[in-house]
Amino acid sequence: MAAIEVINLTKKYGQLEALKGISFSVNEGEVFGLIGPNGAGKTTTLRVLSTLLEVTSGEVRIGGYDLVKQADQVRKIISYLPEDAGTYKNMKGIEYLRFIAEFFDEKDRDEMLRRGVEIARLDERLNDRIDTYSKGMQRRLLVARALMIKPKLAILDELTSGLDVINAQTIRRIVKESARQGTTVLLSSHNMLEVELMCDRIALIDDGRIVASGTPAELKARYHAGNIEDVFVEVVR
Repeated sequence: MAAIEVINLTKKYGQLEALKGISFSVNEGEVFGLIGPNGAGKTTTLRVLSTLLEVTSGEVRIGGYDLVKQADQVRKIISYLPEDAGTYKNMKGIEYLRFIAEFFDEKDRDEMLRRGVEIARLDERLNDRIDTYSKGMQRRLLVARALMIKPKLAILDELTSGLDVINAQTIRRIVKESARQGTTVLLSSHNMLEVELMCDRIALIDDGRIVASGTPAELKARYHAGNIEDVFVEVVR
């Protein structure tokens, strides 16, 4: 069973049609990349799939649940990390993870917190206030928040935007490990190297339409390109 099935999805804001009948599917345990230029519809798609925006028309199923009719069930199996996600900076890192765990069943909280600590990899810095963290440390804490609940689907928008190479590499490794353990990952990124390194398959979106999809190797071969950045430029020019 596919983790995500999107069929002829449209999203309108008044007269503006942000998504124009897109269709794609994501397999269970896959890291799937959704890429495109600014304003192409990437973030709108992620927000629809995360139940933050309503579907205008079309069909979406996540984990077998109908997104429109069973949104509450969908929310139980997904996590969403937007690019601009923030934390409670007056908290310590460990307090923040414990706070997130409090939203879930009591019997799961200790194990969830243990996973969060392991994923964040902040060691003794977890006992410091978040407002003393670097941007990379904060993002690692947020990734831990998103993955510690062991979602069936993690939706990650601009995963490593603005981070240095070391922090970006650490976060990519964390996400790949979670995928190997069964979490399906849908990510959006402007970093084409990141997309090529991480994604099993990719869909390119432009002007609200899916214009190409396939594995990185398939796309490079199809467009006679040396890398995904060149594919991207060729497809959306």
